[in-house]
Amino acid sequence: MSLFKYLRRHPFPIVARFERVIAVSFAFPENILRSLVPDALEIDTYQGLGFLTVAMVWTNKLRPAGFPVFVGQDFFLVGYRVFTRLREESGRRLRGLKIVRSETDKKRMVWLGNLMTGYRYRHVNLQIQEAGSETRVETSLADGARTLALTFESPADPVPLPEGSPFGDWHTARLFAGPMPFTFGPEDDGRFVVIEGSRQDWVPRPVRVKNWHVSLFDEAPLRGTKPILANAFAVEGVAYRWNRGRIVRPGAGA
Repeated sequence: MSLFKYLRRHPFPIVARFERVIAVSFAFPENILRSLVPDALEIDTYQGLGFLTVAMVWTNKLRPAGFPVFVGQDFFLVGYRVFTRLREESGRRLRGLKIVRSETDKKRMVWLGNLMTGYRYRHVNLQIQEAGSETRVETSLADGARTLALTFESPADPVPLPEGSPFGDWHTARLFAGPMPFTFGPEDDGRFVVIEGSRQDWVPRPVRVKNWHVSLFDEAPLRGTKPILANAFAVEGVAYRWNRGRIVRPGAGA
């Protein structure tokens, strides 16, 4: 096995602290999301809709478990991921995420991310503006093309579900907010690298999205389909750990 392939199987645990996470989920018809994930993965649905989450993560001291804090990497991450399920050969069904694309403001993390994962990292320029309870995040490519623009508010008063959300309450909406226990990375032979994550102090609270633009939605197969803003959550001060990856072969019927 090549070193590159070995590293992309996540051979050792990783730890980090998430200073802040904003996860915003959008609903699409299941068939629209189908081509974004391998056939062996099932789209995780609610009322016939699948969900793609845009997660903005202020990441602190990412490093291999056991390494000193000073070697850790600080960076901003935007992850685009689809809620999915994988059936193992044992029949066990795992609920997790298929990463579609990842963006970061640090070029070093682009190199490391693409060396050790198949999450399609690319570098973006980052602008963050804060005014009172309102935050605006914008990312763009080197040529100036905007990839994400999202303004959210964390008011003191209760936040209603987004207008048109398929969910009836915030409790149900949290089921499609992340993070999920597992992340699925496809291998060339039909197997998957399954990485299990664990976290401490994960207490999400609803936030209000005031406006948004996601350039991924202008690309095939999402182009031409109107996304439904389904939920938006914030969480702060989370200790996170990714365990060693394990190789899983999908079971019959997957």
